Amino acid sequence: MPNRRTVVVVEDEAPIRRGVKDTLGIAGFDVVEAADGVEGLRLARGADVSLVLLDLMLPKLDGLDVLRALRETHPALPIIVLTARGSEDDRVRGLKDGADDYVVKPFSARELLARVEAVLRRSPERRAPLVHIRNGDTVVDCARREVRRPDAETVALSEMEAGVLERLAAHRDRTVSREELLAAIWGIRDGQIETRAIDMHITRLRNKLRGVSGEESPEWIVTVRGRGYMLGTEIVVEEGGDGVRE
Repeated sequence: MPNRRTVVVVEDEAPIRRGVKDTLGIAGFDVVEAADGVEGLRLARGADVSLVLLDLMLPKLDGLDVLRALRETHPALPIIVLTARGSEDDRVRGLKDGADDYVVKPFSARELLARVEAVLRRSPERRAPLVHIRNGDTVVDCARREVRRPDAETVALSEMEAGVLERLAAHRDRTVSREELLAAIWGIRDGQIETRAIDMHITRLRNKLRGVSGEESPEWIVTVRGRGYMLGTEIVVEEGGDGVRE
């Protein structure tokens, strides 16, 4: 008999929490419950957790703060945000902060289980987080989101900037389109944000990298006209663990 998977449900409304627990239990999951963000974060960081269902409106620690904290320590842990906040801005914020999916209350047991199974099916294919991307003696530490060089000041990268570099490095043998970056980094697949926004982020990222590594260094990011972007051919990628490259 296969091992039962454990889901941590972080939800402060007891009736919803019980309903989710019953639904998942019937489907064969082990469920661990938390009624506030502090306890939810502690439980989600436990061993053998397969997935977290996370409400945003939580006492003691806000759900988005829990999400960001988990992404710092558990970048590959599947997380589904489960909340009454249904506006586009809230959905985008949750996805940008690292949620794998977003379920708006009220929801049916059937929908919830479908989302859980879909996220769990995708999670084994996640590659391990990249550790370093090098250009000469300049190093991007993706875990710390910073650019370092022995004779220069360390420069911080935003989560999105580090995400763009990681995506390009994970697919360095092909062009990564603007639309793919929007979907993979921003979680936006409906075309409501202009792809030109990607170009502006790439420009800012290039300026940061050039400011540390110098004008004469090999190009970090190459534009493929009409198609998207690629990592420069002389950039060295070092990966952590035995992650699967997509």
